[in-house]
Amino acid sequence: MRISDLRERLVLSFGDAWATSFATDIAISELNSMTVNEALNAGREADEIWRAVCKQCPTETQKYRY
Repeated sequence: MRISDLRERLVLSFGDAWATSFATDIAISELNSMTVNEALNAGREADEIWRAVCKQCPTETQKYRY
């Protein structure tokens, strides 16, 4: 998965207004309490990050899972 695909799925799942905030502010336990942006900066793969987001927020991401 490309980073642009990850960002698009975040927008589709959480909406334009909240996707940016989610990626910046919400720590994800599956990523050792890193945010999406921190995980990307640390070199984590986009598909790994997306799976972690899906696990933490199953209702919001249900339509865009693998």
